[in-house]
Amino acid sequence: MSGGVFLPSTQERDLAKYALALQQIASGRSNATGSVTLTASATSTIVTADNCAPGSAVFLFPKTANAAAALSGTYISSVGKQTFTITHASAASVDRSFFYVCLG
Repeated sequence: MSGGVFLPSTQERDLAKYALALQQIASGRSNATGSVTLTASATSTIVTADNCAPGSAVFLFPKTANAAAALSGTYISSVGKQTFTITHASAASVDRSFFYVCLG
């Protein structure tokens, strides 16, 4: 994912790489974010998110005006290993785009 945190390998011995990862986290970067566009003419959208797991909390933030208009009828219906499902009204709109963050 672009803009995320570089995480060194558990075998890494260069402390500068760990310091860089900590600096990025302190600056607000995260690998737990992304963006998604709701599937047109469907009532659900499945999202692949590497950092999601059962028990994670997923939060949506509208990126477009059509996403903002759809927000009240849009919710996270399930969260699984590296995936979550968004349930929403069916619409022909192809620009119902959201940012998301998956925590936990």
